[in-house]
Amino acid sequence: MMLVLKLPLVYLGLVCWWAIRAEPKPLEPALLPVEPVEPVDPSGWRRAPRPRRPGPHGGPVRSYARTQRTAATLP
Repeated sequence: MMLVLKLPLVYLGLVCWWAIRAEPKPLEPALLPVEPVEPVDPSGWRRAPRPRRPGPHGGPVRSYARTQRTAATLP
């Protein structure tokens, strides 16, 4: 049981030792230059708002008529 519990500590120590000894690699330059993109006219992107749909966020829809409740009287 003690050996099993020590394995994560040994692993953590090895990972830290490997990270400290690792040398950083030089940055690689971009291989393909980026071509400039033409600006888009924002007025062409506007659409009319969509109509609201009934859904779970709306009020409940009743499928029956409400009945009149009678008041309870005390004897």
